[in-house]
Amino acid sequence: MKSPSSLNTLKGLLPFLRPYVNQFYLAGLALIVAASATLAIPYAFRQMIDLGFSGQGSITHVDAAFIALFGVACILAVATAARFYMVSLLGERVTADIRSAVYEHVIEQSPEFFETTQTGEVLSRLTTDTTLIQTLVGTSISMALRNTLLFFGGLVMLFITSPKLSAIIIVALALVVLPIVFFGRRVRVLSRDSQDRIADASALAGEILNAMPIVQAYTQEPHEAARFKLSVENAFSTAMRRIRARSVLTVIAILLIFGAIVFVLWLGAHAVMDKRMSGGELSQFILYATIVAGAVGALSEVMGDVQRASGATERLMELLAAQSSITEPLAPQLLPPRSSNGATLNLSDVGFHYPSRPDTASLSHLSIAVAAGETVAVVGPSGAGKTTLFQLLLRFYDPQQGQIDIDGVNIRQLPLHDLRDTIGIVPQDTVIFSANAMENIRYGRIDATDAEVIQAAKMAAAHEFIEKLPEGYHSFLGERGVRLSGGQRQRISIARALLKNPALLLLDEATSALDAESERLVQGALETAMQGRTTLIIAHRLATVQRADRILVMDHGRIVETGTHASLVAQGGIYAQLAALQFQAT
Repeated sequence: MKSPSSLNTLKGLLPFLRPYVNQFYLAGLALIVAASATLAIPYAFRQMIDLGFSGQGSITHVDAAFIALFGVACILAVATAARFYMVSLLGERVTADIRSAVYEHVIEQSPEFFETTQTGEVLSRLTTDTTLIQTLVGTSISMALRNTLLFFGGLVMLFITSPKLSAIIIVALALVVLPIVFFGRRVRVLSRDSQDRIADASALAGEILNAMPIVQAYTQEPHEAARFKLSVENAFSTAMRRIRARSVLTVIAILLIFGAIVFVLWLGAHAVMDKRMSGGELSQFILYATIVAGAVGALSEVMGDVQRASGATERLMELLAAQSSITEPLAPQLLPPRSSNGATLNLSDVGFHYPSRPDTASLSHLSIAVAAGETVAVVGPSGAGKTTLFQLLLRFYDPQQGQIDIDGVNIRQLPLHDLRDTIGIVPQDTVIFSANAMENIRYGRIDATDAEVIQAAKMAAAHEFIEKLPEGYHSFLGERGVRLSGGQRQRISIARALLKNPALLLLDEATSALDAESERLVQGALETAMQGRTTLIIAHRLATVQRADRILVMDHGRIVETGTHASLVAQGGIYAQLAALQFQAT
């Protein structure tokens, strides 16, 4: 497949540039004024040389020429400063908008997206790639336009000064275009590869830093350091190939351009000696030729920035183009008013396999009916499909077969916000944010008052230990809650779910990290919290599900047993075996 050109790739930035078109006009106006002032300087020098140094003009003419030159310098200074301010502002603003848009889009993706995309790679695109775009918008575009104006303006003035010498320069410059285009394409490909290797290193670092206790427990620090070093060296090697290609491009461009200019100036020097040009005209021609050469050299440098920004834009546009497999319904329906007993739940012949494992069924012909206010426990060996069931209820994935209804409405017909607002979950892997205890619990309902947060903490048996923290509810809990024990983190998570006050409560091993005393406290709080809502409990510790209204035993994605604790023990099946192992161990 043919790779898109740099300019075609950069068209993806247009939606982010359009809102600031007025600022671009102002920056363009300042750029035109500055370029015009630059192009006026050689003409002023010609006047000074021809009128002053040759003795052809009066002192008044010389004074006027110097005053005009200073005036041009003042205009150039103000216009350049204005251009710099406007384009720098645009670079910062557009980059901030891109980062926000990409982040907002990424967090709306389904878990399927994160099965194949590493978090570190996303972070690399949000930081490194957007920085390259900031350079492009805030510097390179302005430099490209400025030098394009100087190039064409300088060419016009060259032809006005000496058509013959200018024609020779044009032919020489045309010979420069081919190597610039060839090496420019090479730089673009290598720029994309370089950014990919940097993203790989960032992804690896992010993964390992999040698993440091395991790395250190297995004394794998040297191994991980070596892996990261190898990844960094790969990024370095790719970057060096890009740098070498860009260096060759710069050498070729400068040598050809200035070689052509030196040759033309040699011809001009002979013209002055033969009285076919004045000294002022040759000086003017030299200055305009320098401006044109400098513009071409600067454009070759800018081309490298454009190539790198193009690769970065391509990577960011890939993120923005990613479409979640979980979509909002075209004709959304509303849930009926919440009943005092919670929500009803019905699964009809549900079948599901994960996109990354299409040949393995995680759920097969699963049918469950849960009445409002009922507490149903789901047990079974690891890999039976228990957590998958919860993920389908939250529409993190959609089943390939069957239907799931809440209060008689197919969840695919519900707005995602309404569906997930109806459900509260306490996951097995507790998530604690880098914030204080108050804000961590309030995450369950952002508009909750402090009193409501404290009440939820009391229900989850978290109030007592939070009060003992150095600053109470305003104590910072550390990254991923490192300042708390596992049981304390779990109780924070339970309080967060209780604050949400959902109609359907999902408990995924909610008491797995608690000691015996904490488990007793939380179990009592959960039993109170279960009142007035429907509850599904996943548990490996069967002591926590004995009081459930009904227990479903799952194995290989199917329900193989149903009943109460006593009836299932009497059946002598999988549940009885699990119960025998656990209760004998105690």
